[in-house]
Amino acid sequence: MYSSIVWDLDGTLLDTLDDLYLSVNEALRRHGMPLRTKDEVRAFVGNGIRNLILRAVPDKTDAETAETVLATFTSYYKDHMNDHTAPYPGIPALLTSLKAAGVKMAIVSNKADFATKELAALYFADTIDVAVGAKDGVPKKPAPDAVFNAIAEMGAERSSTVFIGDSEVDVVTGKNAALDVIAVSYGFRDPDTLREAGAEVICPTVEVLADRLLP
Repeated sequence: MYSSIVWDLDGTLLDTLDDLYLSVNEALRRHGMPLRTKDEVRAFVGNGIRNLILRAVPDKTDAETAETVLATFTSYYKDHMNDHTAPYPGIPALLTSLKAAGVKMAIVSNKADFATKELAALYFADTIDVAVGAKDGVPKKPAPDAVFNAIAEMGAERSSTVFIGDSEVDVVTGKNAALDVIAVSYGFRDPDTLREAGAEVICPTVEVLADRLLP
């Protein structure tokens, strides 16, 4: 059993897709741009909101316009990030059981730091010890810097920590941090995508994940 866990957020602990999808399309609509499907937005998520918007705007959109769309998205998402978002079924109970077993837990996300902290406090205040999102001065995943910072802040040891996420970015992040990695395929990526990224352990459901984490 691992004594500490670093979790991804979107697609791993929380199903945030609907709010991201609606916020992206609201930003695109306000700037007269073609809208995106939910599956497109699902594929765009994982490398932070700037990359999300750069992927969502039409090809050859100039940098200044893309930044304006990003600002619109960020403003709208701040007010609507929790309209439809919820933990995946079984996640709150799993975190409660892990906490009761003495496991230290952190969230490291490429989601904006304000959103990561707000959602973590809203849903996981009693179970998550540290929540870190994307912020200036710290390289985003797949760089391991934020993961190392979270492990240090928890007072945990890397040798007994596992990284859990749902995307190819998360798989690479865990490997870059030299941690054990568990990928989940109930979130934003399918098993084939995770395997291609190098995932060796893939859990298709929260129940299967719980069986791997709890004694």
